[in-house]
Amino acid sequence: MRLEPRSTRSTAATILWPAGAIVATLIFSSVLVMIAGASPFTVFYLVFKGAAGSQFALVETLTRATPLIFTGLAVAVAFRARLWNIGAEAQLYLGGVMTVVLGTGAVTIPSGGLIPLIMVAAMLTGALTLLGPAILKTRFGVDEVVTTLLLNFIVLLFVSMLLEGPLKDPMGLGWPQSKRVIAEAQLPLLIQGKRLHFGFILAIASAVVVWVIMKKTVLGYEMRAVGHNAEAARFAGIPVNRVIAKTALLSGGLAALAGFSEVAGLKGNLTLDLSPGYGYTGIVVAMLALLNPLGVIAAAIFVAGIFVGADAMSRSANVPSYIAQVMVATSLLTMVAAIMLMRYRVRWR
Repeated sequence: MRLEPRSTRSTAATILWPAGAIVATLIFSSVLVMIAGASPFTVFYLVFKGAAGSQFALVETLTRATPLIFTGLAVAVAFRARLWNIGAEAQLYLGGVMTVVLGTGAVTIPSGGLIPLIMVAAMLTGALTLLGPAILKTRFGVDEVVTTLLLNFIVLLFVSMLLEGPLKDPMGLGWPQSKRVIAEAQLPLLIQGKRLHFGFILAIASAVVVWVIMKKTVLGYEMRAVGHNAEAARFAGIPVNRVIAKTALLSGGLAALAGFSEVAGLKGNLTLDLSPGYGYTGIVVAMLALLNPLGVIAAAIFVAGIFVGADAMSRSANVPSYIAQVMVATSLLTMVAAIMLMRYRVRWR
């Protein structure tokens, strides 16, 4: 068996291969559901009902999707230029740290200016976090997969130290958590009495801005060129190292916005369980969206719906909610296979 690059890619293939990946995921998940002793149709219906069957369910799905849109965009931007950012989790947490540092009363500025200040500071923190591995990659050839992945653990230990030390809430009864951000630093709710906050609107706006950058600007063209073939881009006069650095700044800043929105919009303070793996799940979201910034919105809502719906389903169907993680992981594997088959034709000797 050998793989031959496809000279052209039809519109039908672009649609059918990803659709086939989703169907394969559902079939594989159905087998596991039947092994667990339940009906796949019942389970999938309950997942859908738990994710979008009521206003409460839909709001929870959109709330869960908000950080996934940010981390999905961060991964999509980086992967488009072949900068393999596996450290969105670290950038998310450092965005949360900066939100707490500036949002708990340490900075006093006129009303309305605190939130933009915190947002910019959080983005800058995340951007600089990824810039380091990008420089190591371009200057010394260090694999960014290793450096960004290890940064996740380093940052989590750093955050743990902060929550047990300088950032620990003296009124937190000994729990490792920070003080709550003040009212002026909190994002407003979109629906009174529900958890959905303005961070969701910010995430949608970010996706649109990233799409414009990717499709309509010189930087977007350079990022795509570097992603397709860095040596050819360099031969054409594109400053590859500079493009990778700019990509790192944009990607890290987007991931940090996830931490900012979770702290300022949802939880109000920083804890070690701020993220249940949003940085890693962002990779799945980006791949399901085929690295399209607007597709990230739909992919994030889809993945969030699976997680939210699975929680409700497990209580009704007596099927472990871990099926959601299996579905998400399987969807990543099948989508990677679909992308490969879109680009290459399988030839049997």
